[in-house]
Amino acid sequence: MAVDDAFDLNSPAEVAKALDDTGYLPDDGIATAAFLAMRMRRPLLCEGEPGTGKTALAQALATALGVDLIRLQCHEGIDAAQALYDWDFPRQLLHLRTLEAAAGGELDAESAESSLYTRRFLLARPLLRALQESPCVLLVDEIDRADDEFEAFLLEVLSEYAVTIPEFGVVSAAQPPIVVLTSNRTREVHDALKRRCLYHWLEHPDLEREVAILRRRLPGLDERLAEQVAATVQRMRQMDLLKPPGVAEALDWAQALQALGQDELDTETAATTLGAVLKYREDAERVRAAGVLTAER
Repeated sequence: MAVDDAFDLNSPAEVAKALDDTGYLPDDGIATAAFLAMRMRRPLLCEGEPGTGKTALAQALATALGVDLIRLQCHEGIDAAQALYDWDFPRQLLHLRTLEAAAGGELDAESAESSLYTRRFLLARPLLRALQESPCVLLVDEIDRADDEFEAFLLEVLSEYAVTIPEFGVVSAAQPPIVVLTSNRTREVHDALKRRCLYHWLEHPDLEREVAILRRRLPGLDERLAEQVAATVQRMRQMDLLKPPGVAEALDWAQALQALGQDELDTETAATTLGAVLKYREDAERVRAAGVLTAER
């Protein structure tokens, strides 16, 4: 699908079909939010528990539209330089020495300096790449892990889809990228950024949709096994666990059982493969003690 056509999709149903063709099964809310983000050229802020498909949505959009996915992974202490650009100092130094050698020591300082700050020596980080390479999908992953200063900087970039590099000039996107921001809500994202974005909260899928996701992502998975895995994972999510399993963990568990040749989730195999779905010893002990693995299926 061409990107120009993608912006002219006529309904959320067409977006849902495009995402479905990539293997991502959206509900009506996700399809509508993605459609509006593309039609209105607004960033889409997706919040929800880990494993609800926030990052996968951006990946599916890029695949559906046939454009690159550019990912900015946020973390504590990330700053503008890490997200935007840097200069390739070793290559600049080598270039300067080459100029000096060629000039026989008669180097013009002004012209030498201007030659150092060109696109040739500019190291584009994810935000600058998105502006230069758009149309693309820009994924700003886990924005809640960044600090207030970086959030304010990001808001400025997303407001204009342009940045000024002092030594180089203004870089602006010919076409605004499709921007998906994700947050696990470890802290509240500021109102100013939320106002710039469209917002969607992603829930874990219901049983029927999770079964469909498992069978779509794992061709050949027995329907009975998919139903048992999904039902058991959904019961785990209702418990007070340190890290409730997401769809990714459900897929890992089903794949592990499939690799063992299982067509049914029996108690013994469930117990021995629990590390595929639960990542904390305390959670595994809590699930075993609650009898979740021996519950009637």
